[in-house]
Amino acid sequence: MPGSGKSTIADGLKLKGFEIINMGNVVRSEAKKRNLEPTGSNLGKLMLDLREKNGPGAVAELIKPDIENSKSNVIIIDGIRSSSEIEVLRKYGKVKLLAIHASTDTRFQFLRERGRSDDPKTKEHFQERDDRELGVGISNPIALSDDAISNNNLTKEELIDASVKKIEKWKN
Repeated sequence: MPGSGKSTIADGLKLKGFEIINMGNVVRSEAKKRNLEPTGSNLGKLMLDLREKNGPGAVAELIKPDIENSKSNVIIIDGIRSSSEIEVLRKYGKVKLLAIHASTDTRFQFLRERGRSDDPKTKEHFQERDDRELGVGISNPIALSDDAISNNNLTKEELIDASVKKIEKWKN
């Protein structure tokens, strides 16, 4: 779910040499091409519009060139939202899902501290974003993940280290 720690993990893994592709960044890039202000509302509407016009795997389709041009044998995809996106990604190789769990209060606090333009400023906007994410099917990849980490009481370093351990286990 938004604010659980996915981007924190991705940033940490990037520093450790992993290749990262962020699904939200491709939506933000598409918003820029369309001259849309990158607010939570605009990005949410754009995400839904992309899926409506191009199918439920549309956002994953946007990262295909990044995957095809990659020289890495392990790519971390940050922000998978649906089973349809997973199916698109499976065309390129083995897919393992790591779910990051955090309580509602923890996630809201993380998002407020992060302060990205599309992060919710109020609990009401936070709930709207959660509802939108649930509406596109984010609960399915979470439920079907290969492993999970609870991020309610971990330090940033502990979260990243736990993720590296899971990935290294999968690689082996």
